[in-house]
Amino acid sequence: MKVYGSSRSGNCLKVKWVADALGIVFEWIETDSFSGVTRTPEFLAINPAGQVPALVLGDGWVLAQSNAIMLYLAEGSPLIPSDGYDRAKMFEWLFWEQYSHEPAIAVRIARLFYLKTPEEELDPALLKKGHAALARMEQQLQQGAYLVGRVFSLADIALVAYTRVAHRGGFDLAAYPLVRAWIARVESRLGLPAAE
Repeated sequence: MKVYGSSRSGNCLKVKWVADALGIVFEWIETDSFSGVTRTPEFLAINPAGQVPALVLGDGWVLAQSNAIMLYLAEGSPLIPSDGYDRAKMFEWLFWEQYSHEPAIAVRIARLFYLKTPEEELDPALLKKGHAALARMEQQLQQGAYLVGRVFSLADIALVAYTRVAHRGGFDLAAYPLVRAWIARVESRLGLPAAE
């Protein structure tokens, strides 16, 4: 099993963290999407979408999209709730993460922290959307220690990836104490050091 991924991408790291948490043996192939390597014919033969992460299974089958890969790896594990409602809530958060959280917070992180884009060149709506996402998480965490209440699930792993480094995108987490406490809990569960 091979995972093509970038250590700078939360979408890639969450796949790695799930595999590590479940003791799944894999080969990590560092693939820097900022370098253009994901647009080469060699990589496009693996994932025609030209994106990381990409999981290549032993039989040669390929799976893309971070949340799909996480679901595949975690099939039958406690990271996917057995209760039908809790499982649906986990899916709800996975869909929300890719639609309402990642497009604002991850984009600002990539542009500000990695590409060094000046703040004045960024769409101001990204900051507003990111804060709305963080506020929604703060609201949810009033109901329990994790996003699906008391159940630690893939939803937490998916959302911690960019939330723990949101400050790199200019998001001050001081206004979100429940989110900050949740980040520490999830990092502890995954054996991760606190994000810098």
